[in-house]
Amino acid sequence: MEKVKKLGFFSKKDVDMTEGNIFNHILVFALPLLVGNLFQQFYNTVDTWVIGNYVENDAAYAAVGSVGPIINMIIGLFVGFSSGAGVVISQNYGAKRFDKVDKAVHTSACITLIMGVLFAVVGIILIPYMLNMMNTPANVFSEAKTYLTIYFSGIIGLMIYNIGSGILRAVGDSTRPFLFLVVSALLNVVLDLLFVIKFKMGVAGVAYATIIAQGVSALLVIFTLLTTSNCVKLIPNHLKIDKESLEKIVKVGFPAAIQLSITAFSNVFVQSYINQFGEHCMSGWTSYAKIDQFMFLPMQSLAIAATTFVGQNLGCGNVDRAKKGIKTTISMAVVSTVAIMIPILIFPESLVSFFNQNPEVIRYGAMLLRWISPFYVLCCFNQILAGALRGAGNSRAPMIIMLTSFVAFRQVYMFVMSNFICNDIIPIAMGYPAGWLLSSLLSFFYYKKVDLRKKVVI
Repeated sequence: MEKVKKLGFFSKKDVDMTEGNIFNHILVFALPLLVGNLFQQFYNTVDTWVIGNYVENDAAYAAVGSVGPIINMIIGLFVGFSSGAGVVISQNYGAKRFDKVDKAVHTSACITLIMGVLFAVVGIILIPYMLNMMNTPANVFSEAKTYLTIYFSGIIGLMIYNIGSGILRAVGDSTRPFLFLVVSALLNVVLDLLFVIKFKMGVAGVAYATIIAQGVSALLVIFTLLTTSNCVKLIPNHLKIDKESLEKIVKVGFPAAIQLSITAFSNVFVQSYINQFGEHCMSGWTSYAKIDQFMFLPMQSLAIAATTFVGQNLGCGNVDRAKKGIKTTISMAVVSTVAIMIPILIFPESLVSFFNQNPEVIRYGAMLLRWISPFYVLCCFNQILAGALRGAGNSRAPMIIMLTSFVAFRQVYMFVMSNFICNDIIPIAMGYPAGWLLSSLLSFFYYKKVDLRKKVVI
């Protein structure tokens, strides 16, 4: 124990959200998470920026930007699993059942190692099939395959970081995961510039930079869990799969995993609609998508805060406090999203030109931003309510609502629009806001009817 105390930064930093000011708890929890996610998006964005500005090959830029749906399809499965682990841990932590916290932590760690190897193999095998399914142009195919092959070879680093940071956040510690992301992001920037500008490695360079940076963040989170003094301490001798813990994690995590993975898979087909408009439209969509990811960060960070807050408070039976937290989080999400939306609507060309200087790419990207950005406020409701319901142990309802809105409805909309009404980029892209609206309405009506107390996992 004396050794742990000397480590200082790596010692106990958990936060009990069942008492104290609700707004302050959510803000203090979400801020480091938001900044950490900003850094994560930053180093993902740097990949695209370096390729767009230092590689004289539009195909390389389109390749790095268009493979997101494939990566997200595989990662979504694991993110869903890790969200299940976070809910089980946060609820048991709120109920002060630390023995069950310990079992859930070690079960999660074991499953992560198994899934890391499995996902690397499956991801690499699926690459050519997914690229063909997206109607990837021939001049982009080779670059995209190179990037994905390297990325999936090192995917276990990302998975270890995600599960480790999820464990820490479940007990209210969002600060250290944020700092690890800062280190990873800065390293990724340095390696991107080194591999691409100095060694002329192109797409392969940014891929290697990414997996090395993710590997470092994984090592940092492992060291933290091994040396922490609180109830989520990782003890190698305790590494085994506890059947009860696994069942509860799967109960919450499986629906979330299915929803995230299928939604990402459906975006493979969405990308195929975009790809038919050619290389410049693909690059414009890539630039829009990078800015889109930043737009989502505040509400996504607050949604994770809602999951932890609701999980801890329902764990100790405080339903009224959980509901107050949900209302507070939605208000915070709307305000922060509008604040980000305004400059994006005013300066879309400048933002797109940061990624790519081609006039046609700028035209497409700015046009997409102007049409779609005003509708992001709709997502605040479906994202926060989905996070809150998962915190209550109910991930089935968000899965059904989001699959209905983001997959079934959106695919039908785009098919009808492109084949029977107007095969143009903007009418097709508006399938996103239409899906957000439907999801928010369904989430709101469901939340009004559900009894949160009946969905607690523990």
